[in-house]
Amino acid sequence: MKSKKASVQAVKTRRPKVSSKKPQPSKKTTTRRLTSLPNPRGLKKYFEHLMIRIGSFLNRRPHRSFRRTRRRDYIRSLPLPSYSVFTHIVTKTLRQNWKIFMLLTLFYGMIIFIFSGVTSQDAFTNISKTIENAGSIGEMFGSYGRAGLILAGTVLTGPTSLSVDQQIYLMIALLFVWLTTVWLLRERLAGRKPKLRDGLYSAGAPFIATLMLVFLALIQLLPIGFVIVLYAALAMVGALSSGLSMMIFTIFATLLIALSLYWLTSTFLALVVVTLPGMYPLRAVKVAGDLVTGRRLRILFRLLWMMLLIALLWLIVAIPLIQLSTWASHVWTWWVFVPAVPIVIACMFAWTVVWCSSYVYLLYRRIIDDDTKPA
Repeated sequence: MKSKKASVQAVKTRRPKVSSKKPQPSKKTTTRRLTSLPNPRGLKKYFEHLMIRIGSFLNRRPHRSFRRTRRRDYIRSLPLPSYSVFTHIVTKTLRQNWKIFMLLTLFYGMIIFIFSGVTSQDAFTNISKTIENAGSIGEMFGSYGRAGLILAGTVLTGPTSLSVDQQIYLMIALLFVWLTTVWLLRERLAGRKPKLRDGLYSAGAPFIATLMLVFLALIQLLPIGFVIVLYAALAMVGALSSGLSMMIFTIFATLLIALSLYWLTSTFLALVVVTLPGMYPLRAVKVAGDLVTGRRLRILFRLLWMMLLIALLWLIVAIPLIQLSTWASHVWTWWVFVPAVPIVIACMFAWTVVWCSSYVYLLYRRIIDDDTKPA
C-alpha cells in the first residue's frame, strides 16, 4: 500500500503546475512598443521650432499679407548712384585691373572656343551666305541689318547646335568665369594683389553650390519658357489673330514674365552670396531674399539696365566685325577658313560674364553697406 501511495504522489509531483496568471510580455517587446509611439515632447519641440522660424521670417519680411501697406511703411533705403555713374564705377574698377581681367577673358575665351565650340566657322559661313543670297532681306535691312541678322543667327543657333557634352563644357566654363571674377574682385578690393593663377586655383570651391543656384534659376525661368511655347502653339493655329485674344494673352504673358523676374532678382544676388566661405545654396537664397526685401524693384531695374548695356555692347562690337569679315572674305578667298568671328564671339561670351559678375558684385557691396532693416 505504501509503495502505491508513493508512486501516485510521484506522478502528481511530475505534473506541471498551471498558473492562473496571464503571461507577461518580455521587457524587450515593451520597450519596442513604447519607442514606436510618438513622443509628445519631440512634437512639441518641433512645433515650437517651426513657430520660431515662421516668426523670424515674418520679422525679416513683414509685408506679406492681403492688407494694404502704405508706402511710407515699406520704403527701404538703398543709396545707389545713378545708372550712368554706377556703370562708370564698374567700368573704372575693371579698367584699373584691366590686365588680369583681360587675361581671364582670353584664357576662358579660348577654352570656350576649343572645348565647347559656341559656333563653328562652317555655321557662320552658311548663315552669312544664306542672308546674302536673299535679295529681299538685303534690300529691306541693308548692310547693318544683314550683319545684325548674321550675329543673331550665329549666337542663337550656336549653343542650340552643340552636343550635350559641348553644352556642359560651355556651362562649366561660364560658371568658372563668374566664380573667378568674383574671387579676384573680392581680393583686389580688399587691398591684396592676387595673380590670375591664384584665382584659377582658388575660385572653384563653391562650384557645386553655384551649380545648384543655376538649376534654381532655370526653374524660375519656366514661366517665360511656358509663355514662349504657348505663343508658338497659339500662333500656329491662328488663335491670336483677333485683338481681344491678343490682349488677353499679353496680360497673361506679362504676369508670368513678371513672376520670373521677381524670382530672378534675388537669385542674381545669391550667385554672389554663395561664393562666401562656408555658404550653402539655400542659405544664400535666404540671405539674398532678405537683402532685396523692400527694394526689389529698384534692384530689378539695375539688372535690366545691365542686360541692356550688354546687348548694346554686342551690337557695337560684333556687327562691325561681321561686316569686316564679310568684306575680307570677298577680297581674299582664304579668309573664309579663318575662324575670326567664332573666336571673337567666344571671347565676347567670357567678357559678358566678367562684366555682369563685376556689376552684380559691386551692386551687392552697395546693398550690404546699407544695413537698414525692413519696416
